[in-house]
Order: sequence, then structure tokens, then C-alpha cells
Amino acid sequence: MPESTRSLRLLSFVLLVILVVSTLFSIWFYRLVTTPVELPVIPCEFSIEPRGSLRNIAQQLTDADILPNAWSFILLAHMTGYNASLKAGEYELTQNLSPLDLLEYLTQGRVKQHTITFLEGWTFSQFRKVLDEHPAIHHVSSEFSNLKLLELIGAKEPGVEGIFFPDTYFFTKNSSDLTILKRAYHAMQRHLETEWISRQKSLPLKNQYEGLILASIIEKETGRDNERAWIAGVFVNRLRHNMKLQTDPTVIYGMGDKFGGNLRKIDLQTDHAYNTYTRPGLPPTPIAMPGLASIRAAFNPAITDKLYFVAKGDGTSHFSSTLEEHNRAVLKYQKNRP
Repeated sequence: MPESTRSLRLLSFVLLVILVVSTLFSIWFYRLVTTPVELPVIPCEFSIEPRGSLRNIAQQLTDADILPNAWSFILLAHMTGYNASLKAGEYELTQNLSPLDLLEYLTQGRVKQHTITFLEGWTFSQFRKVLDEHPAIHHVSSEFSNLKLLELIGAKEPGVEGIFFPDTYFFTKNSSDLTILKRAYHAMQRHLETEWISRQKSLPLKNQYEGLILASIIEKETGRDNERAWIAGVFVNRLRHNMKLQTDPTVIYGMGDKFGGNLRKIDLQTDHAYNTYTRPGLPPTPIAMPGLASIRAAFNPAITDKLYFVAKGDGTSHFSSTLEEHNRAVLKYQKNRP
């Protein structure tokens, strides 16, 4: 057999071996990177540090039993072109993923979302306490004065009370508290603007901020959705008639730490900026964070002739049009209570 023929056959054999091996390797590699890896625990949490190398990330995930090995993940990342696209952050896996799925997951930056919830009716001090105590938040503004805080979030209001919208906010680990404050502030602004546009005509409110103040009082006066508009209607009527609002929550707010849990007659008679028994009109600022239902009630109160209401002791209120009727209701629902 000529030498050239033997060489050609040998080359063909080598190429065939290479083809078979590469095919088998491709099949094996495909199965390896597309087969879900059983997680050691569900949910499984891990973090990727900023500027971490692909090799270090792959080894970290392998050591955590999230990957079968590091080299296949590195090869896969280079083959797919994702080797420089992995995003840093805190991750939480809730199901088994294949290396390929995990690679796509990390390049999409589906980092773990933390939550913080601010409740309707909270004061700013309650809001601030929860914000300051959240372990996943990067605290940068806790030492700022309220005036500085207003400046940093771009607020034009005279104070911080009531200007943040109560809601649940999602964020990634180490987001700054200032970012969350801005989001809550702008959320409140959006709701106020929307409801102000569709407000009733001829309301005795000069601007959105006065509506926010009224909404905060409504928020503290009732937790019943079906009563908010009625309570708003009473307060709007009293404002129109130049009657004092005479609402206990404003007095309690103005007393601050002096309030011991029992509102006395002397407290109602002691004048201060938030005492709506001694001063006409709205207090100077909101007294809490109102929810959307209270904001809507303030801007679209019930059309009624009611001027008074009193708690019945079961979570509802009795509404009256005259002082005589109101006094009878007070006698019935308040003075005879054990």
C-alpha cells in the first residue's frame, strides 16, 4: 500500500475518532449543563460580590453545591458569551436549576428582593424607626435633620410628617434608606396629584397639602372604609361653616410624649398648634401617613348636612346634623359606657 494511502487512512481514522469523541463530549456536556442540580436547601441563598471573577464565582457556586463543577460552568459561560455578563447581588433560588438556567438567571440579574412595609396611620417617628432597624438597608440618612432630609428628597412641604405614602416597598440588599424615602415621597405626590385633579369642586382646601392634612385626620379617626367619606364630609362642612374641627387625634398628636393614654378635659382646653378644640381650621401639618382611601375621602367627601359624629364603641360612628342630636348620641354611646 502506498505511503500516501496509509497516511490518508490514518488521517481519516483520526478525524473519525475526533468526530466521535467531540460528538459524545457534546452530548455529555449538553446533558451536564441542562440537567437541574439538586439544591442543598430550598430556598438557597448566595451572594455575588461586585467585580468578582468568573472563576471565583464558579468555584463559590460549586463549593455551595449549586453547580456540579466549576470548569463546565466557566466553559459554558465562554461558549454562550455570558462570561462578562454575570451581575453582582444577593440571590435566592427557590427551585432546582440547571447550570444553563443558572447562568441565564445570573446574567438577568434577578437578585433577591427585600421588602419594607409602612402602615397607614403611622407617624414619621414610627416610619423612621422601622426604616432605621431594617438590616438589609444601607443607612445613610439616619443622622440627618428633618430639614436636610426634605432638601435631599426634593420636598417642598414644611415638615416630614405625613408626606410618605404607606405601602410595601421592594428593594435589593444595601439599597440606601434615602432611596426608599424618595420613592415613598414621590408615591405620595403621585397619589395626591391624581386625586386632586378629580376632586370635588369648591372644597375648602387651598392646595394638595391641606388635603393631605385632612386625609391624615380621617385616617386617625376611623379604620372603616365605608365611613371615611362621611367623616370627611363632616370635617369639610365644619370648615365651610368656620367651626372648629374638634378632633381628638390632632390634640393627641400635639401632646406628643405627654399623652398618657387618656385624653382629659384639661388636655382639650390647653392650647397648642394642633389643638383643634382651641384653634380654627386645619392643624399646621398632617398628623400621620394617610392611605389612599383617606386621601380619596378628603378630596371627594360625602355630600351631607352632618356636622358631628361620635364613636359608638363598636368601631362605627353615629353622625348628627344638629348639636342636640349629637349630645344625645354622646350620652347614649359615650357617657353610659362602662
